Amino acid sequence: MKIYNTATKTKDDFVPLDGNNVKMYACGITVYDDCHIGHARQAIVYDMFSRYLRYRGFNVTYVRNYTDVDDKIIARAKLLGVDAVAYAEQKIVESEQDLKQLNVRDADRKPKVTECIGDIIEFIEGLIARKHAYASKKGDVWFSVKSFPGYGKLSNKDPDQLLEGVRKDLEEGKNDPRDFALWKSAKEGEVFWKSPWGNGRPGWHIECSAMALKNLGATLDIHGGGKDLVFPHHENEIAQSEALTGKPLSRFWTHNGLVTRDGQKMSKSLGNTLTIKDALKKYSAEVIRHAMLSRHYSADVDISDKEFLLSEKSLYYFYNTLNDIDAFLAAHPATAEPLSGIGEVGHTVRDDFISAMDDDFNSSLAISQMYAVCKFANTLMADKKQPKGAVATALAAMRADVREAYAVLGLMQEEPAAFLKAMNLKHLERAGLSEAQVSAMLDERAAAKGRKDYAAADAIRDKLDNLGITVQDSRTGTAWGLKLEVPAD
Repeated sequence: MKIYNTATKTKDDFVPLDGNNVKMYACGITVYDDCHIGHARQAIVYDMFSRYLRYRGFNVTYVRNYTDVDDKIIARAKLLGVDAVAYAEQKIVESEQDLKQLNVRDADRKPKVTECIGDIIEFIEGLIARKHAYASKKGDVWFSVKSFPGYGKLSNKDPDQLLEGVRKDLEEGKNDPRDFALWKSAKEGEVFWKSPWGNGRPGWHIECSAMALKNLGATLDIHGGGKDLVFPHHENEIAQSEALTGKPLSRFWTHNGLVTRDGQKMSKSLGNTLTIKDALKKYSAEVIRHAMLSRHYSADVDISDKEFLLSEKSLYYFYNTLNDIDAFLAAHPATAEPLSGIGEVGHTVRDDFISAMDDDFNSSLAISQMYAVCKFANTLMADKKQPKGAVATALAAMRADVREAYAVLGLMQEEPAAFLKAMNLKHLERAGLSEAQVSAMLDERAAAKGRKDYAAADAIRDKLDNLGITVQDSRTGTAWGLKLEVPAD
């Protein structure tokens, strides 16, 4: 198994530090507003990491934190006239609900900054004792960048070049423009905690270092987060953690790509922020997960309605095939006889999935392999030369492997008939139709055919087709489904 390591800029063989045990930390959400689709991407990516590592037999301890005290949280709470800590706690509850709706499994530990203040203070005291940090008269504590020779090794930034373009006027009590805050003295009206340096609160970077050390120890196997965190957040984490412990903070650094919306960075000012709540009103959790994981985790993703519709189209095809397999298995008992001229096929689903995912969690390739699985299954069901019992045996094995393997991605876990019905209804809702209206149109079409008014029958079919609804006639009756065409750019 290989994982791309931001620290080495190569795919490295993944071997945990402690036998079969994996310690993984991912920077979590700063809860100053509703969770948006960018938060969803990161949570889904590291949920996938932890699921796959467990699937491959590792014992994983996964920690994802919540930042519940921060400048943005304080500013938002002040604007709303509420207590900052209470506001953050409410947003954590809402975040948990959002992630649960997306089938993101709980991390093993979910520390909050406000629960780790004592650990953070102790961490800072250790850095001061080792002369890697200093306190100002005002009560701020700063990390001394020049005291840590390895600064810049993750992001490949030269510490001396960081001075270029920096304001020459230093903040009060700060010795070097590159130094960053470990403890911030409290401003009037702000939430604060008592410390040896006066009332204040932690700086952003120290939080993750302290929580990782407390929950996982000095050296992690995997540290993750969005690629926008490489500098300065993760660079600063490395400096302060390794300055304190003298040990590497993490053996692997992984970074997921960022999410844009219709080609632009999401922001309140542009009005293009897509919250998880709003996304779930239009699309199912599996559709959102598919959209996030059908690109490699390290790639940026531009989210638009078109992207979600592409995911709907893919999942509709996958689930439609699984539904046909269920119908075939219900009609034909499995037997032990072999397929004619094909051989065993069930095991290849799992093997191909592992081959893709072992290569740096390549969920994009793993998902694309489902097209070949579905094509093979449909060809097999249509092959009149094959013994039905042998086909049923092969299909049952394939279906079981699909359900087991793709659970790692949180896909193909629903009952096919129920998933298809739910997607059909969601499509009708978007089109401003009800199931009863479609049934009435099909009855009207059947009546037109009965009186041999084929022009009227074709007109109704065309009307449904324009609404994205396909009509399938068979000896047993007429059924409808979704065409799911994706609009061109």
